[in-house]
Amino acid sequence: MTWAFTTRRGTLMDSSTIGQRLRQLRLAKDLSQADLARQLAISPAYLNLLEKGRRTMQFPLLLKALELLGADLEQFMAEASGARPEDALAHLLDDPLADTLALDEADIARLRAEPRVATTIAALFHLYKNARAQLDVALTKLEAGVLPPMGYAPGDEVTDFLEAHKNYFPELEAAAEEVRGRARLPRRFPAEALIAILAEQFAIATSLEPPRGPSSVVRAFDPEARTLRLSTDLSEHALTFQLAHVIGLEVLARGGLAERLLAATNPRHAETPRLVRIHLANYFAGALLLPYADFFAEVQRTRYDVDRLVGLFGSSWEAVAHRMCNLGDPRRPGLPLHFLRVDAAGNISKRYSASGLRFPHGHGSCPKWAVHAAFMTPALITKQYSVMPDGASYFCFARVLTQAASGSLVRGVNYSIGVGTTADNARHMVYADELARIGDRAAVPVGLTCRFCERTDCNQRAAPSYKFALTVDENVKKDNFFSPLVEADRTASAPATKKGPS
Repeated sequence: MTWAFTTRRGTLMDSSTIGQRLRQLRLAKDLSQADLARQLAISPAYLNLLEKGRRTMQFPLLLKALELLGADLEQFMAEASGARPEDALAHLLDDPLADTLALDEADIARLRAEPRVATTIAALFHLYKNARAQLDVALTKLEAGVLPPMGYAPGDEVTDFLEAHKNYFPELEAAAEEVRGRARLPRRFPAEALIAILAEQFAIATSLEPPRGPSSVVRAFDPEARTLRLSTDLSEHALTFQLAHVIGLEVLARGGLAERLLAATNPRHAETPRLVRIHLANYFAGALLLPYADFFAEVQRTRYDVDRLVGLFGSSWEAVAHRMCNLGDPRRPGLPLHFLRVDAAGNISKRYSASGLRFPHGHGSCPKWAVHAAFMTPALITKQYSVMPDGASYFCFARVLTQAASGSLVRGVNYSIGVGTTADNARHMVYADELARIGDRAAVPVGLTCRFCERTDCNQRAAPSYKFALTVDENVKKDNFFSPLVEADRTASAPATKKGPS
């Protein structure tokens, strides 16, 4: 799809026109797409899409391409738009969005005296509008539940793979039960029990060794030599999980199980199959340490009380919270949950959603989410009802997990783990008992991320919304600089009408 931007005076330029002109310059230089793409540090396929007008030409990339092709920006834009610089400026000023520039006659006269500046401004303006138009399409797709392909990373493919399977893999559950049954494992057991399983069932010799030099490697498995080396710095919980993970790798390798589970996928990235294997091995580890039937029964009995489940199974808080998201057996289903792990900077390192909650891709998430608020009271579990701009309500709880290094939390690891479900399902969770919910009045207004949030009165905004143009008025200020000034604000801030004497 190409995008054309039309003013009252006609069409100025579109992605297709720019792409065609760029292709003409490349052919004039006798360069192949592969040659130019290599010099631009992009793929030939992406350059092909640019030349066909199916992708927006970003301004820095356009400047680099013109430099490599020995073309002048002013001439290029004039030829692409079929107009002289002053005509391009006239088209720009004719656009309603240009009214926000508040240019007077003196400003316009100075711009006309600088044709190169006028051309550059016109190019930036229309490339910006092009990007805004494609963003509107992306937002529409997001609202419809369709993930746009832009910036689709291997991690996104893994998340989609897990969600497509509802984060439940019966083959791995059965394999974990078989390993447990052969070893006659009780509910709780030490790491030595898994070391014995590796030796007896998989012929793998395990050794625990101190870290080698400054390296942070904690696990090194050699499938050919059948040896496994683990760091003595690992805690008991981490040690048992790493041992169970290696057993999972062996289970996946036997009988082509990994290939069968991956058969229906068509990954775009070479790294994705390996990442999926890692996640499947982690899934197996959870199934081995927290067997479905026993764990499900206790989850129902304790009403998703993570702290009690940690004590009952001798596992970690994160592992228990994660395992609660695997309860997808149709005969014994758990609640549809979402799970995320974030650091103090708001970076999401793990995410999964079966509750319908959407997570941002490549953007900071909403600071009003419970998982972020948990950092304010790290010793307590944060509990919260929240409501999205579209009216969808959720209940979430979160806890901060810390692991010091060299006696310092700053040198160590600090994560917040958040778990939640729809507000209607909150009654099944023990953590919601203390929070009264009367409609959505007790819910905290939240969003997806500042750039995609439609709220016009959020006091925690860190950036303006893409939906609203940034309005600046030195005479009117909201409680947050980035909150847009809408018509209701202008009415509220207008001076009161003085009434004359009656």
